[in-house]
Amino acid sequence: MKILIVGAGAIGGYFGGRLLEKGVDVTFLVREKRKMQLEKTGLNIDSVHGNAQLVPRLLTTNDKTETFDVILISTKSYHLTQVIEDIRPSVKNDTTILPLLNGIAHIDLFIEHFGEETVIGGLCFIETTLDKRGTIIQKSPIHQLIYGERSGKITPRIEKLQEVFEGANAAFEVSPQIIQEMWHKYLFIATLSGITSLMGSAIGPIMTLESGRHTIASVLTEIESIMQKIGAPIQENITEEVFAKISRMPFGMKSSMQRDMEKSLPLEADHLHGFLLQHASTHQIPVPILETIYTKLKIYENER
Repeated sequence: MKILIVGAGAIGGYFGGRLLEKGVDVTFLVREKRKMQLEKTGLNIDSVHGNAQLVPRLLTTNDKTETFDVILISTKSYHLTQVIEDIRPSVKNDTTILPLLNGIAHIDLFIEHFGEETVIGGLCFIETTLDKRGTIIQKSPIHQLIYGERSGKITPRIEKLQEVFEGANAAFEVSPQIIQEMWHKYLFIATLSGITSLMGSAIGPIMTLESGRHTIASVLTEIESIMQKIGAPIQENITEEVFAKISRMPFGMKSSMQRDMEKSLPLEADHLHGFLLQHASTHQIPVPILETIYTKLKIYENER
């Protein structure tokens, strides 16, 4: 099985690196600058689960076109338009596209461009970043990638993926409820990223305040009300579960969106919070905290 990893950043580089470490046929589609760096240093992982120094196979959009069996996408949502054009020559009739983006809107976008049967569901849980030398730094216990057919069936291609992923030094797991899991993560990440970015604080100081805990509970309720109205397949008690999960997070935990703000990088405000606000507006659902979060993010984007 030939796998193309779009990008060799903190997420794609980590999971792709773990597959390469196992001996899977992995290629990374990267920009010229990242290619030059990786050709010089190799793909390096510094992790609590074990370090790795790898020699990756690299492509850029300027290289000769070839097709792949699986294309794994872990880019940010604001790169999607370009990514779709970049991967188009690499998609054949039976290619499987596995996106790991946060949110849900990207699924319909990939289906629109590549067809209903091409796209499966996916998400990941991992805290990882690149240092100045391009090394992937991963220092928390969780390194989980979850995938599955959107129908919930265990199809031959899912069985084949299981065979390829088995034995890699990361938790690759099949889910028969992948769409529900994606919505649940959407609720979690929209809340965590929104609150920490709004407050400009790690989660711990927010949770120590009663007002902070109430604000988190309120935004969870607001987002849940939107998801229920549009028929998202979420559990009845999901807000309680997500609140408990946020409560258990390390005191100094920052969301990736908050870290991006601190680095003056682009954000996924429209893909995550804007998408929810569009549905809230359509169904006339009052969501004052979500609106406040979105306003903060858009002011930041406009002033970059």
